[in-house]
Amino acid sequence: MNSWASLAAKQLFQAWAHSGVTHIPNPREEGVRAAEKWLEQWSVDSGVEVAKSLGVFPGESAASLNKTAPATSPALPPAAPSPASISPAPAPSTPAPSIPAAPMRSSSPLPSLVDGQTHWSERPLELAARNERFRLLQAEVAACRKCTEIVCRRQKTVFGVGPSNARIVMFGEAPGADEDRVGEPFVGAAGQLLDKILVASGLSREEVYIMNALRCRPPNNRTPTEAEIENCRPFFETQLETIQPEYIVCWGAVAVRAVLRSTESVGRLRGKFHTYRGAKVMVTYHPAYLLRNPEAKRLTWDDMKMLMRELGIPIPPPKRA
Repeated sequence: MNSWASLAAKQLFQAWAHSGVTHIPNPREEGVRAAEKWLEQWSVDSGVEVAKSLGVFPGESAASLNKTAPATSPALPPAAPSPASISPAPAPSTPAPSIPAAPMRSSSPLPSLVDGQTHWSERPLELAARNERFRLLQAEVAACRKCTEIVCRRQKTVFGVGPSNARIVMFGEAPGADEDRVGEPFVGAAGQLLDKILVASGLSREEVYIMNALRCRPPNNRTPTEAEIENCRPFFETQLETIQPEYIVCWGAVAVRAVLRSTESVGRLRGKFHTYRGAKVMVTYHPAYLLRNPEAKRLTWDDMKMLMRELGIPIPPPKRA
């Protein structure tokens, strides 16, 4: 058996697996046959085992590829600079199967995000381009399987709602039972309180973008782990980069950990603006916390008045007792 050819096949299959490819969608029959013939010719029976374990070939093809190697390996094809660059050489009328690139990168490239930068990574997109990026990114979120403890229990992923060119982003922690059932953030009791806070602040749910640090509900509404936040980071950072809001409101400590990467308490961080790339960030208590601790509503109202002054929204006079 040609060990070099086996190594090349292994590298090819591993590269497919690492890039998220789990099968060849809708291969043409003649293309599959050409790939089988090429792999059989190069005696990569060990590589075929890798392919079968990854499931990168259709069921019948994987079985038919595991054949006995010929006694003499054919000569290497000319001009092959590296194992990773070798590809089947079918007859002119028989094209080899192709693997499409990930849709997010082919149709709407992701911005280049760098930790700690103080500005947005790209120029603002047109509204149609923002919406298209969100459509593709939402499909990636729905297909995500990184958090194994969560994915087996979730009903729906919770991407976010609101205009993709919103001036303000309301950034929460994680979906609860109601959000998991509906597929939208802040629709339960905490969401109803958030709506009241927005109305009292001269804002409406329809003019802000609402999202969470996590896209799936943790079991029993437990606090998200650092690993889960990091798994969702590419999603929420791309959403923020696409919207490029002027203001981000972090509701609760998990939102602070995600956006500001800080473990400071909400009490220490509230009352002033922080920065995330090109946005001003305000920190306040999560509506769910306010439901459990009504005395903290006054502090959140003070925070919202700080935001209203920034936005030029008149602050209503206090109600008389």
